[in-house]
Order: sequence, then structure tokens, then C-alpha cells
Amino acid sequence: MIKLENITKSFGSLQVLKGIDLEIREGEVVAIAGPSGAGKTTLLQIIGTLDRPDGGRVWFEGVDTGTLKERELARFRNRRIGFVFQFHQLLPEFTAAENVMMPLLIAGQGMQAAARRAGELLSFMGLSARAGHKPSELSGGERQRVAVARALANKPSVILADEPSGSLDTQNREELHRLFFRLREEFGQTFAIVTHDEQLAAMSDRTIRLVDGRISR
Repeated sequence: MIKLENITKSFGSLQVLKGIDLEIREGEVVAIAGPSGAGKTTLLQIIGTLDRPDGGRVWFEGVDTGTLKERELARFRNRRIGFVFQFHQLLPEFTAAENVMMPLLIAGQGMQAAARRAGELLSFMGLSARAGHKPSELSGGERQRVAVARALANKPSVILADEPSGSLDTQNREELHRLFFRLREEFGQTFAIVTHDEQLAAMSDRTIRLVDGRISR
């Protein structure tokens, strides 16, 4: 499904990724672990086409993403990839439902269809009663579940999550982890998750450990 070939990336004189070869199969939950500064977030951003590698190739469902121009890449990302970040990154001026609708509207969906899809997702998350609330009116766990709903809006091929439970307490962290696996079981959703949480890494199908910009064997 996703294949990385000899990915390298530097920032100035610092080489962050040093020849990464990696495959992620459809329906997998893959954890990406390692010490701070190992290149985990950079790798996730390259997988998600938010950043381009200096060298190597990223294949996504048979598409060489390096051949896509910026506008094509933005469209590709909107339709095929969902993102969940540590601090949710919801738009504070919009309600939970409006936040979930945003990727759908960007993709060209009409307002009614987007609202219907957002309602379905928030219901699945147990958040129907909170759909009209803004992020400041939601708990940390609720905000992160809205972020997951937003990531799912366009039925992406993969969800990429960067320390998604890092800002949550123990109960909300465990609930979020269970949600990921429920999504995989019910919908076959693929996940690649950067995490320091050893419990989540142990639950995953595979753990990719990065050390000094390389995959530790």
C-alpha cells in the first residue's frame, strides 16, 4: 500500500533520515517509535506528503508521490490521508461538526452532504450531543475524538497520527487506543502512529524503531 525506498532528509548540515526502506500494508496498525530526535515526525510527514524527501521515493497505492505537483499533491493528501496530531489542531472558531466538515468541503462536497457525514462520524465517536460545541467547550479526550472524526471524513486510505495520545490522561489515552483498533476491525482502517507510548506500541501489529535516522534491526 505504502512503500518508501531509500528515503533521506537533511535540515542544513543535520541529516535526519539516512536511507529509510519501509512498507506499510493495508489494514495494518504500525507504530513508529524511538528516542527524541530520531526522525519519527519527519518520517511521518514524508509518508503523508507534508514534506518531500531529499532522496528516495514514496509510493502510495501505486502512485509515485514525488511526481505530483503541489496542487495535485494537496488534492491527493485531502482525499487519501487523514492526520491526527498531539494537540488536535482543531479550528477554535468552529464547532465540532464544522471542524469535521472542513476536509469534505475542501474536497468539493456540498454543505448538506458534508454535514450528514460529519453527523455520522460524530455519532460513531459518541459525540452527537457535542456536535455544536466549540473546541474550548470540549474535554481533551473529546477534542481528540473530533480530530479522529475529521481525519476519517474523506474515508482515507491511511490515518497518520503523531503522538495522538501524548496530551491525554490515562483513561482518555486508553480509550483513544481502543478506538484506533475498533476502526481497524470495523472498517479495515490503516494506521501509522508515531508514539512514545509503549503500551500502544505493544498493541500494534508492528513497531518500527528509529535510531539516529535509521530503522533499528
